[in-house]
Order: sequence, then C-alpha cells, then structure tokens
Amino acid sequence: METRFRRAESVLIVIYAADEFLLMERCRPVGFWQSVTGSLEWDELPDSAARREVIEETGIDSGILKNLQWTQTYEISPSFGKVYAPGVTRNLEHAFSLQLKQRAPVTLSPSEHVQYRWVSSLEALATVSSDTNRAVIERLRRRP
Repeated sequence: METRFRRAESVLIVIYAADEFLLMERCRPVGFWQSVTGSLEWDELPDSAARREVIEETGIDSGILKNLQWTQTYEISPSFGKVYAPGVTRNLEHAFSLQLKQRAPVTLSPSEHVQYRWVSSLEALATVSSDTNRAVIERLRRRP
C-alpha cells in the first residue's frame, strides 16, 4: 500500500466582507480556529490550490481572490506532522485574501471543520490559533 504524504507547502486564504472575517473551528485539534488553509497537491500552483481549498472548505465560489505575494515559514505542529513525510518539520505557506461584497453562505466540510463564525477584525485577531493567520488578518485590517 502506498502512503501519500502532503507537500510541506500550503495556502492560507483569509476571507472577509467589509470589516468581518470568516473563521472556522477545525475538527482536530479541538478549539483550533483558522481561516481557510490547505496543502498544495503535487505539481499544483498556489493560486490553483487557493481556489480549490476555498470551494472545498466553504462552498464559496465568488469574490475577489488575491495572491498577496507573501509567504511565511513555520514549524509544523506535532498534531499535524503525521501527514508529512518523515523528517519534514517546516512548512512554506502562501498568503491569499478573498474579498466578498457581503457575507456569503458557508457550507463547511464536516471532515475538517465543526463550526464557523463571521467576526470583527479584533475578534479574529484574538481568536485565530495560528501566528501566520494572525499576521495576514493584521495586514488586511490595515488596508486602505
């Protein structure tokens, strides 16, 4: 049986409408709140992965998706490490934003998330579990 490991390269897509941000709680680990994230498939470009992950995790297929041309590298949490090849400890994350005119209906992927909330930028900053997610939200809340 072939074991498939994820690439140590991913996308983070922060979805917002006006001054509200969409956050989702992961199934595992419990209490882990984040924006849309996902690993790149083999031979997949970050822009394609971002579009795919937004649809898979939220069902949202509208809005303006923007590659922020910003990457961050972080240590992979042991709770997520089992899906990466042995010895892989760091991940390269590409940052994106998805701007909506207004809140859109959200259809969660039940295998990934248990609930979602639209929250203010300040609540989003206080709630997200990832430093890289917090950095992108902070950058977007300062937008002109």
